[in-house]
Amino acid sequence: MAKKSGKQTFGFELIMDLYGCDVTVMSSKKKLAEYVDKLCILIEMKKYGKVQLPYFGLEKPHTKGYSLLQFIETSSITGHFSEYWRTSYLNIFSCKPYDHRMAAAFTKEFFKAEKMRVRYIVR
Repeated sequence: MAKKSGKQTFGFELIMDLYGCDVTVMSSKKKLAEYVDKLCILIEMKKYGKVQLPYFGLEKPHTKGYSLLQFIETSSITGHFSEYWRTSYLNIFSCKPYDHRMAAAFTKEFFKAEKMRVRYIVR
């Protein structure tokens, strides 16, 4: 583990809120799986198992959509998508350092987001 101000660093978390996303991308199971595959290659993370992509939340328009979970050997990539609001909420958490700026730029471009809010936390 890396040291952080005299303390040990456990991991690195990138939190991305995307607005005005392309609905055809965020509502496609195939495109979401492609996103995970390309992201893992880009940030040099090894996938652990298959990506999970359930589609649920059908009772309310704003909760309807896919969620994703991809375990990686150093933690996980998660995402939640609201087709109604055209928003995507993604997190990358890893004990292994990665280029969070590159991951954020790739994510914004992949989902064709109009706006993006990013937070990066060293834990």
